[in-house]
Amino acid sequence: MTIWQLPSMLLVVISSVSTHPHHLFEYDELSQYVDSHQEEYVQTLRDWVAVESDSSDVLRRPDCHRMMDMTAEKLQAMGGKVELVDIGVQELPDGKTVALPKVVTAQFGSDPSKQTVCVYGHVDVQPAKLEDGWATEPYNLTDINGNLYGRGASDNKAPVLAWIHTVEAYQALSIDLPVNVKFIIEGMEETGSNGLDAMIVAQKDTFFSDVDYIIISDCGWLSRRPALTYGTRGNCYFFAEVEGPKQDLHSGVYGGTVIEPMTDLIGILDTLISPSGKILIPGIREAVAPLSDEEWKMYQDIEFDIESFKSKIGVSQLMYSNKVDLLAHRWRYPTVTIHGIEGGFSGPGSKTVIPAKVIAKFSIRQVPNMDPAVVKKQVTDYLNSVFAKRKSPNKLKVTMIIGAKPWLADTKHPLYEAGKAAVKRVFNVEPDLIREGGTIPIAKTFEDVTGKSIIMMPIGGFDDGLHSQNEKMSRYNYIEGTKLFIAYLHEVAHLKKD
Repeated sequence: MTIWQLPSMLLVVISSVSTHPHHLFEYDELSQYVDSHQEEYVQTLRDWVAVESDSSDVLRRPDCHRMMDMTAEKLQAMGGKVELVDIGVQELPDGKTVALPKVVTAQFGSDPSKQTVCVYGHVDVQPAKLEDGWATEPYNLTDINGNLYGRGASDNKAPVLAWIHTVEAYQALSIDLPVNVKFIIEGMEETGSNGLDAMIVAQKDTFFSDVDYIIISDCGWLSRRPALTYGTRGNCYFFAEVEGPKQDLHSGVYGGTVIEPMTDLIGILDTLISPSGKILIPGIREAVAPLSDEEWKMYQDIEFDIESFKSKIGVSQLMYSNKVDLLAHRWRYPTVTIHGIEGGFSGPGSKTVIPAKVIAKFSIRQVPNMDPAVVKKQVTDYLNSVFAKRKSPNKLKVTMIIGAKPWLADTKHPLYEAGKAAVKRVFNVEPDLIREGGTIPIAKTFEDVTGKSIIMMPIGGFDDGLHSQNEKMSRYNYIEGTKLFIAYLHEVAHLKKD
């Protein structure tokens, strides 16, 4: 190259930078910052996992309160505008009340010319005990071969921390946050988010008024390929109670003379679903939105290995043998699951008892266009009619205790385009667009109450073992997931303000 060519080249470079200021996104610096602070991030996760914030156990409630305080302190230390919002009390079965963990809200930046995103997460966890079959102490985060084992690591403490570290990285490098960031973090998600719906309604015109988009990172990938989630199933949870004699009876003394509640109950449960998985309750299947060709094509393109799915859950045969059918029945069709029966004898050993009252627990996953209120009536009417045919003197009572609606987003929305761009930048692949078989009821509440667009952006691995023994978050997903969130804020900043 001759010397006289240099100035014109320099000019070209300089002018292209100045006319495209967003090329200045300092992703590499931010990414290096995250890499060099990963030990610190793992230690913070260890501190958070050590708090046994099991929301289902009232005796652990002080731990839940402490977890909310720790979350608030962390956000406060970063200079966020933080509030601990009192959402009232929980009524216990014995009539006593106990305080609900407060909800933490935080705000970083309030520039009206910028987009505002609100990140939702939770810091309560499912129950866990070493004797349940954990290989390590569930509340002592243990690093084995790059996997961080501990209850709540993936669901949802690491993703919440990854978002917090995202804001922290921008701050540490004195790089302006490309968007305003709000947080709403709760401590009752695992038991149904008591009190949160009312709080969202109450803050609709205050905390949520300037929010453009809501981001939920409380789910996982389907395979080793990063994913964006655009749908979740809802759930209707039922109790079916059959009551007969006034107390339990001896099966030798009374067996053969009374019509037994357990026999009635098993009989009606067997009419809910066929061996091939077909739901037998009239009206349920008819309510399901038909599978479109476009949707079929999307499922066809998704990375999913049936054999490894089978071996991971330890079964020799699945309900369906091809990928599309399997994914469709996991994500976009309803199913009936019988969870257990209360009141019968289920301890070890043998006991010759006729249980006087038995309660079955079962649920039906909800998909578009099912409506929980309609499902409640369909199930109640059907079970009552099946029971009537038995001509039993026992009494049947059917109640629905949860009725959570499904949620579905439009994958062509700019939020998802921004998500694809962020995944491409960090992982250099196109993400899979997936749905979730489980329920995240808060997504539907956010949508219905605030009217804002929502994206689910998971960083959890497909094999994290949520709600199971040996739950883990891989170091790779935790650290690269933080970079994904950093890149995502940059991409969202370029969306047109609604």
